[in-house]
Amino acid sequence: MDFRNAEELLLLCEKEKLSIADIMRYREVTEGETDRITVECRMKKALKIMYDSAHAPLENQFRSMGGLIGGEAKKLERRRKTEKSVCGNILSRAVMYSQSVLEVNASMGVIVAAPTAGSSGVIPGVLFALQEEYALEEKTLLDGLFTAGAVGYLLMRNASVSGAEAGCQAEIGSASAMASAMAVSMMGGTNEQCLDAASIALSNLLGLACDPIAGLVEAPCQSRNALGVSNALICAEMALSNIKAVIPFTEMSEAMYKVGRSMPPELRETALGGCAATKTGCKYKSCILRK
Repeated sequence: MDFRNAEELLLLCEKEKLSIADIMRYREVTEGETDRITVECRMKKALKIMYDSAHAPLENQFRSMGGLIGGEAKKLERRRKTEKSVCGNILSRAVMYSQSVLEVNASMGVIVAAPTAGSSGVIPGVLFALQEEYALEEKTLLDGLFTAGAVGYLLMRNASVSGAEAGCQAEIGSASAMASAMAVSMMGGTNEQCLDAASIALSNLLGLACDPIAGLVEAPCQSRNALGVSNALICAEMALSNIKAVIPFTEMSEAMYKVGRSMPPELRETALGGCAATKTGCKYKSCILRK
């Protein structure tokens, strides 16, 4: 039970009278030549790793290998508990958790690359913020992750999730598209709304450069995960309000890939352009390399 694009996925959902999440479950069983229990257990393991990486920095101090990030999640938690939040409860939690995961990743901890290490905070950020706000059950979370997986599979098959290949739009953009579809699924939206949200999310981050300072997955990667969660939540809210994506998901995926391939090498994870090439970015690079 495979599908090559969003149109085939929706047709399959309609034919089988199933959600995107369940179609993705069946795909993993058939294409992976395994059984439903194994597939479910693997996703539960991924969920547990996501949970641990999203919460660990709130309890213990994590310091990145390059020293550019560390402690941001704790600062966000402190402000969320003691001050009036600019973002509101869901978004402030989502941002906090997204920062946590990047701190764990940059300190060589265990994370789920969903779809990449540099964008690994987006999905957990949205996932656990919604879970806590609405007391969602584990099955709802797993359905959301399988929905996100379907979107990620389509992007890997028809475009890219690699910053080196197509810029940060392929990493944070893809993660945000996956997370937005996941959020729609978790909130009871339709299959069509899931893909509308994913398409809008991609379009919003089209052209985002990949320019890590000193070549490390630390800055501006961490703050862009916050961008990814906010974009995902916005797009999910739009789709759930029956706002249609102007460009279908398949076409938007193709457009993202074409934009990415047209970017100069300096803006595709080489650390030779953008933030990495600023005077301060170069200064940090020199200090880190001297360590």
